[in-house]
Amino acid sequence: MDRRTKNLLARLRPGDIAVIDHEDIDLVACESLVGAGARAVVNASRSISGRYPNPGPLRLCRAGLYVLDEVGARVMDVLRDGDLIELEGNAIKRRGEVVGTGRVQTLASIERELGRARDGLARELDAFVSNTIEYARREKAAILGDLSLPPLRTRIAERHVLVVVRGRDYKDDLRAIASYIEEVRPVLIAVDGAADALLELGFAPDIVVGDMDSVSDDALRHGCELVVHAYPDGRAPGMERVRRLGLEAATCPAPGMSEDLAMLLAYENGAELIVAVGAHSSVEEFLDKGRPGMASTFLTRLKVGSLLVDAKGVSKLYRGQMRGGYLVLLIIAALVPLAVAAAASDLARQILRLVVMRLKLALGLL
Repeated sequence: MDRRTKNLLARLRPGDIAVIDHEDIDLVACESLVGAGARAVVNASRSISGRYPNPGPLRLCRAGLYVLDEVGARVMDVLRDGDLIELEGNAIKRRGEVVGTGRVQTLASIERELGRARDGLARELDAFVSNTIEYARREKAAILGDLSLPPLRTRIAERHVLVVVRGRDYKDDLRAIASYIEEVRPVLIAVDGAADALLELGFAPDIVVGDMDSVSDDALRHGCELVVHAYPDGRAPGMERVRRLGLEAATCPAPGMSEDLAMLLAYENGAELIVAVGAHSSVEEFLDKGRPGMASTFLTRLKVGSLLVDAKGVSKLYRGQMRGGYLVLLIIAALVPLAVAAAASDLARQILRLVVMRLKLALGLL
């Protein structure tokens, strides 16, 4: 159990019950819970508040997880990490005693709530646009002007840069462009926990940018260059963890999100092309992330301009299928060297003659 879902993921083991306090739980967190092998999710808050249609809980139910919702904040004080509990209907039991009750979510109930949430999206959109404009006025000088960036050891000038963010379907998109990574060898900039995804696919990140709260210790120790995203006032809570691991890192105070800082690092260091995977770009994604506006992302994309290629969703663009003709050509291609080898071998020629004779006898030709 943990009040922060991303902190919980580092300790979660297959078969565990995840106890969280996460209103409007986002899709990336839900995919991580499924990937970690959670058997059930108990949420002290509402998984869908109705502000906007967050698809995360739908992912949990489709994966077959038991979802118990709106248990109440008290459960976070009553239970302890590692307790053996039982979920029976809408009740949580510990040693046979009911310690909390909630509401069981099903695929049907979640779809109903998402339908109602879509009706309220217009109200959220108004507030979101207003916040974006307000924050853009405050942040435009810092982002569009000369941002003070730390010097990097990794050479970026005149190279492609791949910025990887833990966004929707980012792992599928990474797999879809694996051949591009292998052939072009771009500079790999991972934003926080995206470093682990790159390592899982066999690619080592060159730079990790972020507040260092969702990336594993192993990824941080992998030898990549570390840039801790600090608040505009200079505070950098992520540096404490880096120092605790005995590592070195540069800090960079900047408004907005770490993915924006990663793109600005690539741009200001002379990247030839910036390819983004998993980057947030829609209103629903920003609401899912808990952001009231997208000023920093809007300004960053305005600055980076035509250098940016967004590879988000590329895995859904085209899925190749094996056609019958391809299979026939593959078989023929495999038989050609075998035929050549057989023609050069006396033993193979004798066997072939015997096979032909047997065929003629069977057909009554001899």
